[in-house]
Amino acid sequence: MRDFHLPGRSPVLATNGICATSHPLAARAAVDILARGGNAMDAAIAGAVLLGICEPQMTGIGGDCFVLYSPAGSEEVHALNGSGCAPAALDSAKLRDKGEKTVPLRSADAVTIPTAIDAFCHLSESTGKLGLDALLAPAIHYAEAGVPVAPRVAFDWATDGGTLQGRARDHFLINGKTPRTGDIFRAPGQAEVLRRVAAQGRDAFYTGEIAEDMIATLQAAGGSHSAEDFAKARAEVTTPVSGQYKDLEVVEHPPNGQGATALLLMNILDHFDIAGMDPLGAERLHIEAEATKLAYDARNRFLADPDHTTRLEHMLAPETARALAALIDPKRAMAAAAPISEAVHKDTIYITVVDGDGMSVSLIYSIFHGFGSGIASDKFGILLQNRGAGFTLEEGHPNELKGGKRPMHTIIPGMIRENGRVTMPFGVMGGAYQPCGHARFASNLTDFDMDVQSAIDAPRAFADGQVMKVERGFGDDVRQSLSDLGHRVEVPETAIGGAQAIRIREDGVLEGASDPRKDGCALGY
Repeated sequence: MRDFHLPGRSPVLATNGICATSHPLAARAAVDILARGGNAMDAAIAGAVLLGICEPQMTGIGGDCFVLYSPAGSEEVHALNGSGCAPAALDSAKLRDKGEKTVPLRSADAVTIPTAIDAFCHLSESTGKLGLDALLAPAIHYAEAGVPVAPRVAFDWATDGGTLQGRARDHFLINGKTPRTGDIFRAPGQAEVLRRVAAQGRDAFYTGEIAEDMIATLQAAGGSHSAEDFAKARAEVTTPVSGQYKDLEVVEHPPNGQGATALLLMNILDHFDIAGMDPLGAERLHIEAEATKLAYDARNRFLADPDHTTRLEHMLAPETARALAALIDPKRAMAAAAPISEAVHKDTIYITVVDGDGMSVSLIYSIFHGFGSGIASDKFGILLQNRGAGFTLEEGHPNELKGGKRPMHTIIPGMIRENGRVTMPFGVMGGAYQPCGHARFASNLTDFDMDVQSAIDAPRAFADGQVMKVERGFGDDVRQSLSDLGHRVEVPETAIGGAQAIRIREDGVLEGASDPRKDGCALGY
């Protein structure tokens, strides 16, 4: 139990259903859908799409998603890959010939075909109950009426608003300026897009006037996107991967997501007595940082489009983790392991919902960098992701940019099973941090017996390339100890990531938690 003398949050308890996400309007919309008879999938879709209006710097209909879900009355976890492919006519050789070393972040070449909308339509039809018109109504309403800009959103908008270019500045700035806390943001063009999708389904987005708007904008910016690329965009049903950490089975989305990185990281940490360390001490942070460097190096070598990932078994094998753990010196930091050129950054939303029948949904949805590519379609103002920056231009690499191929993605939803029972959908936002965040969250729960809200609240650190980012929640003595071990320590300007989770207790009570690093909350009824 937390100390009630100190600022903090209690877990939110409910029995009929609960949602945890990064903006209160989206949490409320999801719970309203549950109260109307929708299931957890209906609620997650409604909340997620609304988050694209509430947090446009993080996500939107020009982005991608990944989903894990467990149906009511089942302990099985299903996965859907809602990430898009590079346009068929694009090839890494074209960029290398231009002298590029990486995919330019703010270029049309970084825009893969946004596939979240196809995923949402598929899930609504196959798994939901209420229908798209009901699910998209909250986002349509707020896109037209406007949303007051929340404090964390305003902070991010000011940080990343300079990346907006061309017509995107008209759609996402107010009188040419980034909005401040409390300013009203409206997106009437997106409201019209969602109205058409609600009435006509996914084809309204991927063919006809809406697709033509995106294609014309991208081609004018030098892109090679075609009508065929958009018409062919499809989410794919996939099979989750999982691994054991102490008494927790952690279920992750398979490649091209980086969930396998979290599993490898946990496998490495399992070779150390983490539970015997101070949860807020330098010793734990050092071992976690070294394991992170090694797990991320494996990610950079092996993870790619599912059809091009050939070393997944090796990455998840116990002997691989054992060999990597043996490389860690408890008294000295190693140099960052084999950094490569792929752009990895931090902007994403996550939503989780559990309904009264026991269906649980873990959904993550992103446009990658803050405001994605910075390119928005001229007419409807659809802000387009820059997921193509997750490709490498290295010839022969599994993750090399090729037309029709999915890039390695940083976004990963999570699910926990205990003794075969689904007990917790969870997710950690923060781009590259996410596998480290999954491992730290699982460790907080089982090594240090934290409740779900405390496990999220606890301060974070992240070995991000050559820099050890350490939140202000740690003491100066911890930062000094890490420096003495050879880490290059910095306090990041922005808090590291965000998280949400829902524990499904054996007595049927639902326990929701939401990260105070964001504007959101958990709500139930």
